[in-house]
Amino acid sequence: MVEVKRRDGETSESVMRRFTRAMQQSKVLPKVRGQRFYVKKKNKNRIKKDAIYRVKVGQIANKLKRMGIFTDEKLKDIKKNIDI
Repeated sequence: MVEVKRRDGETSESVMRRFTRAMQQSKVLPKVRGQRFYVKKKNKNRIKKDAIYRVKVGQIANKLKRMGIFTDEKLKDIKKNIDI
């Protein structure tokens, strides 16, 4: 939990600024936002399929890079048309 105490002669704006900075540095907000909705864990088969997909896309992308014809549009086409 983040706690910020007001110093002598400090304005409320500077206290809010220090609190905001402390919240960002503590990374509390991303953690809370991540817990906001339940996300079902992936099963082993889905994890394996995703890994195979990433490897295949990477291999095709590397091949296109070596050929010198790699673009973002081609990457999107690869991702749409790849079979797992």
